[in-house]
Amino acid sequence: MKSEELDEQLAGYGDSVASATRVTPGHALRPEDIAFKEAPSSEDVAEYALWLGDDALILSQRLQKWVSNAPEMEEDIALANIALDLLGHARSFLTFAGKFWDKDEDELAYFRDEDDFRNLVMVEQPNGHFGVTIARQLLFSVYLELLYSRLVNSEDELIAAIADKSLREVQYHVDHAQQWTLRLGLGTEESHEKMVHAFRVLWPHVEEIFIDHPLQERLAEKGIAVLPSTLREEWDTRIKAVLEEASLEVPGEPGALVDGRSGNHSEHLGYILMEMQVLARRHPGVKW
Repeated sequence: MKSEELDEQLAGYGDSVASATRVTPGHALRPEDIAFKEAPSSEDVAEYALWLGDDALILSQRLQKWVSNAPEMEEDIALANIALDLLGHARSFLTFAGKFWDKDEDELAYFRDEDDFRNLVMVEQPNGHFGVTIARQLLFSVYLELLYSRLVNSEDELIAAIADKSLREVQYHVDHAQQWTLRLGLGTEESHEKMVHAFRVLWPHVEEIFIDHPLQERLAEKGIAVLPSTLREEWDTRIKAVLEEASLEVPGEPGALVDGRSGNHSEHLGYILMEMQVLARRHPGVKW
């Protein structure tokens, strides 16, 4: 897409650089929207739901940092909506997972230690400058859209229902990230260089997304889970297309070896949890 065509497509969203902003519907999924009549059928199913919930929870926590700090007020609203969407997804997955261990969503979110979390390392990476946040959102949201598009056919009815309710919101997240990638990549020399830097910073964490773990292999055989490796080809195609359109190159650095699914994380997760959990741990059981 040429820059002139992009400007025409974005007409009506404002005259500033924030014209790439696309506000999500704002109807975050909540556990009460899903009928949790039964616990997961096995510990594998519960663990898989936990993984998905942890991804959404940690990225939501990261994005909330932009509230009142984004480049424009419209982007404050957009990123807050995306964070709330992801928080809704996390609540549903954690509520479902917790039924197996007789724990609620708060117990899983606030009273697990760092090495008990199973989120991908990419979602815990610092926000950095605005371009880093947008790059992270593009890389992860495209993966999540592909994943949820497959999980709507999961043999587990609750996982399928949560994925189905979440998919439309994730599609808005992808759209938002794509438009900002184009705007910044095709913008000024400075914005272009910042996007080049952003993708180089995050690219080492891409390989981890597509590792097939034994848990996923067992559940995929039963039609419950999706093997991440089966999403890689389409993910590569879509990301490459966006980067080419934004006059950006696909980075070539090797993948990182840190594996968040096994409880190994970067140094950043501990700080996220310290801030997120401090109130609940200091005043356990308090209601407000």
